[in-house]
Amino acid sequence: MLIERIYDEDLAQASYLIGCQAKGEAIVVDGRRDIAVYQELAAKNGMEIVAVTETHIHADYLSGTRELAAATGAKIYVSGEGGPDWQYEFEGERLYDGDTITLGNISIKAVHTPGHTPEHLSFLVTDGAFSDKPGYLLSGDFVFSGDLGRPDLLDEAAGGIDTRFEGAKQLFASLRDKFLTLPDYVQVHPAHGAGSACGKALGAIPSSTVGYERLYAWWGPYLATNDEQGFINELLDGQPDAHAYFARMKRENREGPAVMGERAPLPELATGTVAAGLAEDTLTFIDTRSNGEVHQGTVVRSLNVPAGKSVASYGAWVVNPETDTNPLVLLAKDQEQAQDLWDHLVRVGIDNVAGYLTGIKGLPTFTPSLIQPEELEGFEAAMVLDVRNKTEHKAGHIPGSHQLFGGRVMWHLDELPGGGTIVSYCQSGVRNSVAASALRRAGYDVVELDGSYAAWNAWRNSVPAA
Repeated sequence: MLIERIYDEDLAQASYLIGCQAKGEAIVVDGRRDIAVYQELAAKNGMEIVAVTETHIHADYLSGTRELAAATGAKIYVSGEGGPDWQYEFEGERLYDGDTITLGNISIKAVHTPGHTPEHLSFLVTDGAFSDKPGYLLSGDFVFSGDLGRPDLLDEAAGGIDTRFEGAKQLFASLRDKFLTLPDYVQVHPAHGAGSACGKALGAIPSSTVGYERLYAWWGPYLATNDEQGFINELLDGQPDAHAYFARMKRENREGPAVMGERAPLPELATGTVAAGLAEDTLTFIDTRSNGEVHQGTVVRSLNVPAGKSVASYGAWVVNPETDTNPLVLLAKDQEQAQDLWDHLVRVGIDNVAGYLTGIKGLPTFTPSLIQPEELEGFEAAMVLDVRNKTEHKAGHIPGSHQLFGGRVMWHLDELPGGGTIVSYCQSGVRNSVAASALRRAGYDVVELDGSYAAWNAWRNSVPAA
């Protein structure tokens, strides 16, 4: 048996390819939309992808289940659990608690583990060539290394009202009745790692075991003493802000993400063509440089989505493909980087990319306004805006600042002043540059705090006491 973990550092998301080497068949679990990685992995191991499935209706990325099925002819399996309000709306065989998918010597048993979402499945994997007992659990967003999937996303991202309390109760029951009944040796392979917004304290270790989590996870003592209310209180306390784009992911994943098919390589565009499109507002420019480089000069009304490990996340902060219909132009050093950037964007449903440029010469530019920490006290700002997470704000913030998470800003403009200058900051300046670029494009007068909270805090601590 082959189990391969495919990890996306951008979204802290893990998918898995499980294959029977004897029969040459494989299944992909929780795949993403840029599917070449799975096809190449299967081919490398002499396997054919014959099945695709997912643990639940995801909120943080757009599922590649339909994309993979269309490309390979694989059979789709999705959860049929959760009741009528949580049914997938696209074709695929429904899995219920106890149902099994078989690939040669391998059996993959669906286990209904509600709590993070009502329809959530985990998958118990048995390698029949070695044992008739399961040895692996693909736990999805149920159990992470050291943490659990948050039960409040349906409230935060799917329009639910107080569903978090019932979800927390379901998580407690799923742990007690399903997870903790498994042998300690069963390996646990979750769908997310550290940095994911699907939990509040995910570990960076890629896998765990039932026994290790039983002994050392924060929730262990609550289960050991059957303290359901204490568990619920601890689970719900301090959950981070949810990204606003999660609502779109939930809806599209339930309905069935659009199948892109094979994508042609992105073309390098002529500067004159891009300049004309920007002047007519028929193109949107994505500056992928660092915030420090952007502050030296960037394209007028461009959006800053810095290249690196968070392209998908930041892209979804500032581009809503349901309302932002302009094709995107990416700033990239070459075609290879442009293609990689596009791969990240399609993971959150940002598909409409016209091409790329390798520089901004010949385009209309401006220099973003900055303010130094020592200038802030005397500056007349309509609002000092903290775009960090609410947990960061609680730990320390500039007095009088208003907290609105960068991943929610563009969906909550009603919280911003109708006029005047907004001074914005995050922790170091990266997230702030992303959010500020979107606000400027929307017409707001934004001045960024140079160095953000870290610089302001250092300056404050350097000032002698009066």
